[in-house]
Amino acid sequence: MKPFPVILALFTITNFPAILHAGDSLDVKTIGLDLAHDLAFESIEACRKKGYQVSAVVVDRNGLIQAALRDDLASRFTLQIAEEKANSVILSGTDSGTLRKNRNDIRLELNHIDGLIVMRGALPVEVAGSRIGAIGISGAPGGDIDEACAQQALDKLNERIEFAD
Repeated sequence: MKPFPVILALFTITNFPAILHAGDSLDVKTIGLDLAHDLAFESIEACRKKGYQVSAVVVDRNGLIQAALRDDLASRFTLQIAEEKANSVILSGTDSGTLRKNRNDIRLELNHIDGLIVMRGALPVEVAGSRIGAIGISGAPGGDIDEACAQQALDKLNERIEFAD
């Protein structure tokens, strides 16, 4: 018998359990603390320049808070609302304004789910087409302004986001 087939057979037999369980772990990307913090800070700065005191919450791909910042005079409730807006992005895979528009039929029911609120003002954070998190803003007089502040932060950090590894 030739040695190569014997070695291959032994390798296959000894590694067979590993082959059966090859999908038992996954490599996933999620947002890191530094980027999350900087996105939250830049969003607050963008709204501050417009004269609004807001809170910004960045969640990871699982809806867990990675960074939460509240401007000096923003209401404490803005933190909760910003987080719940960001979570709606994680749930839907789209910005919170689009979710609100497209699912008006169940918007009220979704608002009864703990940790969600369907309001405009949150955007996904994506790297190479994969959602790694979401940013929610609350405190400006309208979700459109909240969303604009989040978008300004994403635009400012765009190059960093595009080349994130």
